[in-house]
Amino acid sequence: MSAEPHDGVAAPYATPDDLRQALVDGGVLHLTAIDGVHHRSWDWERVLRGVETHVMGKRVATHAPRRWFPPLMPREEFLKTDYVRSFPDLVGSIDVFTGGDKEHRALLEVLEEGGDWTTHLTPAEVVLPSSVCHPLYGTLPHDVPAAGLDEECSGWSFRHEPSLDPARMQIFRIYEFVRVGTPEQSRAHRDEWLERGLAALTELGLPVRPEAANDPFFGRVGRMLAANQLDSQLKYEMCVDLTAVKPTAIGSSNYHEDHFGHAFGLRLADGTPAHSACVGFGLDRVTLALFAVHGMQVDAWPREVRSALSL
Repeated sequence: MSAEPHDGVAAPYATPDDLRQALVDGGVLHLTAIDGVHHRSWDWERVLRGVETHVMGKRVATHAPRRWFPPLMPREEFLKTDYVRSFPDLVGSIDVFTGGDKEHRALLEVLEEGGDWTTHLTPAEVVLPSSVCHPLYGTLPHDVPAAGLDEECSGWSFRHEPSLDPARMQIFRIYEFVRVGTPEQSRAHRDEWLERGLAALTELGLPVRPEAANDPFFGRVGRMLAANQLDSQLKYEMCVDLTAVKPTAIGSSNYHEDHFGHAFGLRLADGTPAHSACVGFGLDRVTLALFAVHGMQVDAWPREVRSALSL
């Protein structure tokens, strides 16, 4: 059932529950015992790969390296991002078993008794990245050239926010265009890519629009950080109405100021910390939007959309 959201464009579904049920009934997504953890169909996957190729085709810094990251990153580099301070509720840490026979027997005893066997594990040297660009900064040269650095990266992100809303998956993929350089270079990247991103998504038949936004910082201090981020217009989201409940961000364009430059020792020629910006296309979110807007049968999508996705 459609409804009328604030911008006058009919949302395809009334609620996230309706959208989730349509995806399940259409065989596009398969639910698991954990909310927000889904099995994707081949139709979903081939659309997502088409989205990634479409986004990659919009690159302007043709010299920029492209990297695909695994769903793991070094723990020490993750800590440098300060994500634990700002979003502890979203963090995913990996624990492993490092003991011998004696420790194994103790673990099995707890397991057989139905106890918490995870107390016999220890933190691994890796964690699940919460943003695709997080593994990037520790690999960049400390001295940033005057022209700045352009990078492209794709990979998995994990955020522990279990939900039945199909737009809030716990693990998902993002493609990012990153610029590290002066404040002016970084802000220009954020602004130019916001317009470029909106155009790229519009080409896929998605009624997308920009909205100033903030990240979901944790706690009382987090609320102040969120308000400052919004007031400073550091983050813009590319939003589309998939349900009548609230808009869904399927991409974002962000200016980090000198946060990562300071954390990872990235310096400009004058010795000050480099600034950075990134635009991220939520590959799973864009794929979700395409199914919500165009229907569950890919072969019935508009010809120009299938052509843009090479389907």
